[in-house]
This record gives sequence, C-alpha cells and structure tokens, in this order.
Amino acid sequence: MSRNKKDIIKYGLVILLSILVVASVIVPLPYYIEVPGSAENVRDFVSVDDKRNKNDGSFMLTTVGIRRGTLASLITAKFLPFQDVISQQDLMGDSTDEEYDKLTKLQMTSSENMAKKVALELAGEPYKFAFKGVYVMNVSDTSDFKGKLETGDIVTKVDNQTFESAKEFMDYVKSKKVGDVVTVTYERDGQEAEAKGKLMTLKVKDEEDRPGIGITLTDSTELQTDRDVVIHTEDIGGPSAGLMFTLELYDLLSGKDLRKGREIAGTGTINEDGSVGSIGGIDKKVVAADSEGATIFFAPNEPIEGSQTNYEEAVEAAKKIDTKMKIVPVKTVQDALNYLEK
Repeated sequence: MSRNKKDIIKYGLVILLSILVVASVIVPLPYYIEVPGSAENVRDFVSVDDKRNKNDGSFMLTTVGIRRGTLASLITAKFLPFQDVISQQDLMGDSTDEEYDKLTKLQMTSSENMAKKVALELAGEPYKFAFKGVYVMNVSDTSDFKGKLETGDIVTKVDNQTFESAKEFMDYVKSKKVGDVVTVTYERDGQEAEAKGKLMTLKVKDEEDRPGIGITLTDSTELQTDRDVVIHTEDIGGPSAGLMFTLELYDLLSGKDLRKGREIAGTGTINEDGSVGSIGGIDKKVVAADSEGATIFFAPNEPIEGSQTNYEEAVEAAKKIDTKMKIVPVKTVQDALNYLEK
C-alpha cells in the first residue's frame, strides 16, 4: 500500500473517531440522569396579603436535577455518587416532553391547594375547599380513551355520577368490570364534553388486576379564603414541595417565628389530612440541602412495605456525605411543627 493511501486511511480513522467522540458527548439518548438539584428559599415563592416572611433563617424546598443523557454522561454517571440513570419510559411513561411538563405543573397546582388548605386550617383561618374532579395527567397508549382525553382535562363525572374525592372516583371505576363501557364527562379549556370508552385491565404491583380508564390522575380542587394566599411556582413542578410550602404559609398566617434563625430544608407531599407523603430522589435532596447550609432536614417517614422509608434513605445519604445536618422524621405537618416549636 502506498504512503498516500496509508495517510488517507489514517486521517479517515482520525476523523471517524473524532465524530464518534463528539457524538458521545452531544447526541442525546432516551435516558436521563438524576442528580442533586437545588435548595431554594420558600419565601421567594410565597406571600400572604402581599407580604413575605422577613424573619431570619429560611425554609428551603429541595429539588432533584434531571439531565438528558448522552453516551459519555451515562458512562460517567455510573461512577459518580448520587447520580442515577433512568430510562425515558420510567421517567415520563407515554408522555411527550410537553405533556410531561404539563403533568408536573398539574401536580404542583394540586400540591399548592393542599398546602394552603392545611396551613389555613392549622392557623384557624376560615376557608372553603371543594373537590372539582380529577386532572388527567397521562393517558395510557392502550386505553380506549387515548385520543379522547388529554393531559390537563378535568374529569368531573363518570356515568353522570359526581364524586367528593379521587378515592370515590377510583372506587366507582373499580366496581365495574373490564370491558364495560363508561361515559366520562370532562372539562377542557372551560368547555364541557363527553367521551365513551371501554374499561381496560390495570396491573398494579402487589394488588389484583382491576378495571380502569387508563389514566394517571391527581385531584383538581378549588380553595377560597378571605386571605390573599399566593404561591408562585412558574419554574417548579411536581408535588414534593407540599410540606415546605405548608410550613412557610403557616408561619406567615400564624405570625409565629418557626425559623428562629435556622436554615431548615425538607421535602414531602402534603395530603388533605396533613399527612406527609413519600417522594423520590431524597438522597439527592439531602446533598442539595447540605450544599446550601441547611442545619435541619425534614424527611417523610411514611411506611413503605418492602422498602426503606424516605427518612431511612435520608439518614444513609447524610452519613455518606458526613453532614452535621439533623435529619428529622415526619409523618405529619404537626410532627414538623412540634419539632420546630420545642
């Protein structure tokens, strides 16, 4: 082989290798990487009667960062602490990027109303709280309602029956049989419409198969009060800030200084009865809180059959990073208040 041909092959291989290296860094794959996110002062998001909390210290909500994976970043993540690879299917299900973004915003809207309701009740403030229906967050590809219902629709009736809670809605559907035709009444952009379809088989872990519409849902609620209670969360989605929003709102509504100059972080969903629900990625949230100087971290301690509680996961993460931050288990908002007021 002539020298020129060898040079051409050599340069060709160099170019090909360069292309592969660049591709491994910039070409996204259908995987995401969960990493420690941020710990943000809740006072920046919450106001009551146009006033924000000016007391020293802070309540901090914590987040998990989500990055689109490339070949290079996925390989790197395997060797770095507090980084987990998750498939696009596991993260988003059948949702598109736009639907997933809308889904997390719906979860946040539901969480905000629950936080307001619980905080107002704890502070002894009058309010009216109504269940409007269930938000459609996602429609399964195998559902008979695919193409009929959309993310963001509010289901208000099934077979002309209204419900007082999401549980009543699900109990009614479960009382039917797979293959039964149901009529779903829903609202979209303020307009009421109906859709008919057959119930499908839902497979639920550790439970018997049951009939279902084939949607992921969250409560659609309406809250009215004389106080001007506002939560601004344009850039944040999901329900996991519920506990911290509740604490911030209660602090403002009650006039108490729960912070006492302390840097307090935490996470957990908030339910109508004041109980605190589990969330994902708590190890990464512990890291984020520690990075922002938090001295207290509230972790949900809801029992999970066959798995660690969030609190147990948080304690393990705290040991790994050797933080002096106190990990406090909570099952209810009142548990957090009792700790802060003692």
